[in-house]
Formats: sequence, structure tokens, C-alpha cells
Amino acid sequence: MSTDTQTSSTTDETQLKRHVGVVGLLFASVGSIIGSGWLFGALNAAVAAGPAAIISWGLGGVMILMIALVYAELGTMFPLSGGVVRFPHLAFGSFASYSAGWITWVAVATTAPIEVEAALQYATKYAPFTAAHTVNGEIVHTLTGLGYVSAVLLMALFVVVNFYGVRWFARINNALVGWKICIILLVVAAFLLTAVHGENFTSHGFMPQGWHGVFTAIATSGVVFSYLGFRQGIEFAGETDNPHRNVPIAVVGSVLITGLIYVALQVAFIGALDPSDLEKSGSWANLTFSGDFGPLAAVATALGLGWLAILLYADAIISPGDTGLIYTTTTSRISYAMAKNRNAPQALARTTDRGVPMISLIVTFLVGLIVFLPFPSWQQLVGFITSATVLSFASGPLVLGALRRRLPQAERPFRVPGGHLIPVIAFFASNLIVYWSGWDIVWKLAIAVAIGFVLLPIYKALGNDVPDLDFAAGASWVLPWLGGLVLLSWLGNYPEPAAGNLNILTFETSIPLILVFSVAIYALAMKFCLPTPEMERHIEATKEEAALEEEELGSAP
Repeated sequence: MSTDTQTSSTTDETQLKRHVGVVGLLFASVGSIIGSGWLFGALNAAVAAGPAAIISWGLGGVMILMIALVYAELGTMFPLSGGVVRFPHLAFGSFASYSAGWITWVAVATTAPIEVEAALQYATKYAPFTAAHTVNGEIVHTLTGLGYVSAVLLMALFVVVNFYGVRWFARINNALVGWKICIILLVVAAFLLTAVHGENFTSHGFMPQGWHGVFTAIATSGVVFSYLGFRQGIEFAGETDNPHRNVPIAVVGSVLITGLIYVALQVAFIGALDPSDLEKSGSWANLTFSGDFGPLAAVATALGLGWLAILLYADAIISPGDTGLIYTTTTSRISYAMAKNRNAPQALARTTDRGVPMISLIVTFLVGLIVFLPFPSWQQLVGFITSATVLSFASGPLVLGALRRRLPQAERPFRVPGGHLIPVIAFFASNLIVYWSGWDIVWKLAIAVAIGFVLLPIYKALGNDVPDLDFAAGASWVLPWLGGLVLLSWLGNYPEPAAGNLNILTFETSIPLILVFSVAIYALAMKFCLPTPEMERHIEATKEEAALEEEELGSAP
């Protein structure tokens, strides 16, 4: 994520300089997308879907592209830093923006911990940081005592770097992004040129788990998780020199580029696997092999590519460390923004003389440690983060639809074609991904969201100044939407075998039902969105808040 900034030497105020070009913005999105997901996604997707994981990567990319198109239009209309959190406020007011902000905070607060888990799982080659366990019929590598201690130290390191050296880190981040891109392309090329066992694609069935496996892989195996970094093209729209051109290129281009890379990686991984390992495992669902705690490095070693394995073990520290540091910063800044919007304790908005929101950083650190307890492995946490992040994105299509309804003449430097079609498809895709993640993830996510709803009235009851919530415009669709998703998941057939859900819905009934549900919530949001004068007032106020925030905090790292 490239976010270098400049400061004025002639004024006392730090001001944001729009100098990030199209290549820098595209590079930031691509680099953020390529985090820890690709290090494990190829194996996990193959276990869930077999060779049909290739379809999972392609379909997942298309679904994320629909969401990305929506944000490309919003990001060019309102090139605000932190736009993903700010957009719901424009069309639906404070309750909707608080809901989206809390969900986004939950998503980004759990990202640094998963990157730490990724690094420690690969590092198990050198010390027992993780150990294999079977959880709900799936083999996962959970943190050991040594792993927990190491995880705490790494999380603390993220805080220290943010406090002392984050601007130095920003200067080298382009080099780190370049490293990540080169490594993944090198893996694809090396695997394809060294060994392609064609029988692996058919010997145990191309789609052994059917479409159920394909969709499960999209939500819980790291497929969608691996695409989610496209948001950086939106988050830093306020820092690019030509947002009207650069934001759509960065957002859409990053998804297309990485989609092609991920599909190629999945093909290369399946082809490079030793057929005897697949035969010994008996099926894709039970696939295991020596060193599979670091699957790509293990395959490279089996192919005699020791040099590539060394690079992968190094990348397993560099890539997650890069992403983890980025999201530690992002989480603290979201805490800061929510406090500035009077939706969280004002202490979170206090900054040091370095412009660092230190209390927010400490809260981020403590929450990260708590996350390790219910989710002690990368595999267990990835589905939760995927669902939370997609849930935070899901309000975007509704915002776009509301703006088109109330402000049809507003300037739109980039317009998504098809009227309301793509926003509806994007919202539908978001709901499908959450549903496919399964009840064992959805109920935990529901508790996390409910905590946010409980904290807001408590915060207000303590005498804090809370803005007008615009409850009718926000709660009229937010509460039915979130409640409906929980109900659908409880009735649904994900995961398989069931994990406390009723397993009533089938593939044939669930998808049409979720489509009808999505259209109904979309229509409800269109009906109750803010009137035009209120939208215009919120738009102006948000722009002013964004400007003030950047003056106080400086630019994001």
C-alpha cells in the first residue's frame, strides 16, 4: 500500500497532498490484495472443491468485481480517504454509518491477527509455533504456547513500528509490494514449467463436492479473502492526483489482474501436486502431505525447487508482516474516525505530537490478542474476516442506488452502466458470500455486530454527545438485513455437516430465496433513504470532516 505524503514547511498544519498517480494507486490495491491469502488459498480451496477450485477463484473474482465497480463510482464521486466507512453516512445518516463503521472496524481489527497467524504457520518449519488439529472434520494448524507468545510479540511490534517508524515504512512499501508480486508470479511460472500432472484434475473427480464445495471455497477457503485488498483504491481516493481516472483503474484493474494470477496459481498448484500424495489421502477433502503447514513451500521442495521454498518461507514473513502492519494502522484510524464522528469515546481521537492516535493503537493491539482465543488458526479466522469485510462492503450498493434516486444529476466521473442492475447484483453477491461462510461463522459475526449495537446506547446513556442517528433512514433496512442474514444462515445448509443450523435450505431453494431477500432489502433502503436536502447536507459535512481529519492526523501510511 503506497501512501507516501508530503508536509508543508510554511504552515503549522499538516495537509494532504494529492500526488499518488495511477500506477501508485493500482500498485497499492494489487499489493494489498496479495497478502497471506494466496499462501494458503490454493490448498484450502482444493480441499473444499477439488480441481473445481479454479471455478471458485474465477467466480469469486467476478463477485468481488461487481462490488468493486460500485465503489469505483462512489470513489470518483466522493474521493474521500476512508470512503468505505463514510459513504453510508451520505445516504442514510449516522445509524447506518455507525453500523458500517463498526462492522468495518471488526473486519480490519481481525486482519492483523490473521497475518500474524499466517507468518507463524509457515514458520512452523523452524519451531513449533503451530500444531495440526482436527476441528469440525477439518485439519487446521492452531497456535501452540510458543505460538501465542510469538503472536503477542509480533502484534506489539506492529504498534511500535506505527508509533516510531511508520513513515519510514511507507517509503519502502512499494519495494515490498513489488517483492510480493514477483514471488507469486515466480511460483506460478516455476510450478507450470517443472511439473504438470494432468491426471490430478480428473483422478478423484473435477468437482468432488459439487457446487456446494465450490461455493464453500469462495467464502471460507481464502478465495474472497484474497481479493479484499481492492478497497485501498477507495480508501486513498483522496490522496491521488486524478481520482476520476485513477480510482476506477486501480479498483477494477487490481481485481482483474489478481484474478488472473490466482486462477493460474490454482492450476499450477493442482498440476504440481505429487499424484501419490493425492492417492494416499484418498480424496481432495482429506488431502494432506509432508510440510503442508506451508503448502506452497512444501510443493516446491517436493519438486526439487529448494531455492523457491526458501523464497516462500521468507515471503511468508514479509507479505503477512507488510499487510498486518498496514491493517494495524487502518484499524487505529477507523477508531479515530468513529470518535471524531462522536460514535465512540473521544479518547480514541487523541493523538501524540507525532500525529499518532496512540490510544486507538493500544485498543487495536488488545483486541488483536483477544481474537487469537476463539480463532487460533488461519483457517478458522479467514471465513470470519471474509464475512465481516464483505458485510462492510454490502452497504455500498445501497448507497449508490440511493444517490441515483435522490441525486440523479450529480456529477459522476465514472458511471457504472445498467442503472440499478449492478448495485443489486453486488448486494446479492455480498449476501451470498456471507451465507456460504456457514452458520458456525455467521453466529459469531452476529454476536460481534450485536456488541456494537449494545455499546452505542450505553455510550449515549453515559452522557456522551451522540449525533442524530437518522434512525428511520438507517435502521429501517439495516436491522431487517442483518437479522434476515442470520435467519437464512440458521435455516441453511452451510457448513456441511451442519454446525447447529437446521440444514433446511438446499442449493435449489437458498439462492433464489437470497435473491428475493436482497431485492427486498434494496427496495426498502431506496424507500427510506434520506431526502435530497439531508443528503446534500451530509455530503458537505462529510467533506469538511474529512479535511479536518487529514489536517490533524496527516496522511495514512
